[in-house]
Amino acid sequence: MGILVLGGTLTACSGSGGTEQAAPPNAPGGGTASATPSAAPATHPFTGGRTGLRNPVLAVKIENTRMALPQSGVRSADIVYVEQVEGGETRLMAVYSSRLPSRVGPVRSARISDLHILPQFGRPAFAFSGVQSKMKKHIRKAPVYDISQDNGGRAYFRAGPKPIPYNLYADPRTLLKQAPKAEGPRDIGFRFGPAPEGGEPLRTFTAKWPSTQMSFTWSAKQKRWLSAHNGRTNTAAEGGVLGGRTIVVQYARTTRSAFHDFLGNYTPLIKTTGTGRALVLRDGKSYDARWSRPSEAEGTTFTTAAGEPMTFAPGQVWVLLVNDGKPRIP
Repeated sequence: MGILVLGGTLTACSGSGGTEQAAPPNAPGGGTASATPSAAPATHPFTGGRTGLRNPVLAVKIENTRMALPQSGVRSADIVYVEQVEGGETRLMAVYSSRLPSRVGPVRSARISDLHILPQFGRPAFAFSGVQSKMKKHIRKAPVYDISQDNGGRAYFRAGPKPIPYNLYADPRTLLKQAPKAEGPRDIGFRFGPAPEGGEPLRTFTAKWPSTQMSFTWSAKQKRWLSAHNGRTNTAAEGGVLGGRTIVVQYARTTRSAFHDFLGNYTPLIKTTGTGRALVLRDGKSYDARWSRPSEAEGTTFTTAAGEPMTFAPGQVWVLLVNDGKPRIP
């Protein structure tokens, strides 16, 4: 299946941890970001690191409300997207390639905004608990390997004291066995390296959505931003505090779609193509930036106010998709 570019008129629908392991190498037939099938990028395009350069890409939808905490496997992700969903809450899409945790979750359902984000990764494996019936046709057409709960078999399991639907987890290595041709990492626009000139010293930044917020506080000792969820430290199920070396606040137009949940709350549609403003946090500083993504098959580039590439600190990147300031959907 070729890459499907999802048009702008597409509407939306609606523990314990383990040891981290190296992700399995990509199976024959999987792609890489390189010019030839035998070559690999010098550094991982998602993290700037030197491991997992040929590993397949796996994206997993993870619950991000109070009932889901603490989450499993998030600390091992290369990229963590935070997306608005119904009722002004948020949900994560964690992207893995360079390493895998032993479990991820709680795994929750996909949204159409995911299918606008994912084409830049080629054809990754996509894990989620399910979708409403109106969205199934979009999943079938999307450039992803559908390894949802319906197709993932024994990769999914329920564990721990949380009630349904907050107790569904998955084994990433078993998930990837269901998508042996999932593509490897490709250039999605990120650039890693020394910090650019300038920047404003910053200790804490709080991103707000209609019904929730997340804060990130710089830790000079750990050299990363530590997160809090609605004022509470965001502890990982495996121990420690979730957070990243680089936090990208990407301001994107967020509108209501033609879909809604069973309570009548409209599903947001996040526009991640075009251009917009961003705030990039790294090394205890904030940088005003611009983002640009010409089409859904292409990556998202970030530039400084001076028009130079906005470099990220090597390591985990969080991308917070925040409404661009225009009227919010109800």
